[in-house]
Amino acid sequence: MNLPNKLTLARVLMVPIFVICYCIPFPGHYFCAALVFSLASITDAVDGKLARDRHQITNFGKFLDPLADKILIVATLSCLLQDQRINIVIYLLIVCREFMVSALRLVVAGKGTVVPAGFLGKLKTAFTMIALVTALVYLSFRYDFHAFGLNVPDVVYFGIEVFLQVVFWIAALLTLWSGVQYLVHYRNDINPNS
Repeated sequence: MNLPNKLTLARVLMVPIFVICYCIPFPGHYFCAALVFSLASITDAVDGKLARDRHQITNFGKFLDPLADKILIVATLSCLLQDQRINIVIYLLIVCREFMVSALRLVVAGKGTVVPAGFLGKLKTAFTMIALVTALVYLSFRYDFHAFGLNVPDVVYFGIEVFLQVVFWIAALLTLWSGVQYLVHYRNDINPNS
């Protein structure tokens, strides 16, 4: 197994570690969750670049890389939803779009067509990742650092919460927009009459 695939596999294995860090309360558990999520996100940026630069793109990598991304994002969103940190509408928009695009890719792959990541999809991913990292860092500041005796004014927390809501809603709207764009572009491939 080449290095890019090992990094992708490591990202999948980091998901249960992230969930454990997030869900099991211990001193600094949100900080640990944020750290694991950040490391997993870095592997996402590195594995693709390495695979391209080293000409080590494999079918295993093509299969596992997008799956690893979705598992990480859905697991993180699910943890935040459980704690009522995000709106259910945002959660459903992002998760349903991920399933829809995955199913669409399977259908068109059977016809020999590759569905590349579009600009809106990349922008959506960027906003989603910014929102998730910010949410985890916020939780760490709010609960972990407070437990260590560090006090942050409430107005700072309020500002971060407003920022989070704005970024999550932008991510959700971009998710909806990019999902519609995919459906329109590949409508002939999923025509119910064909």
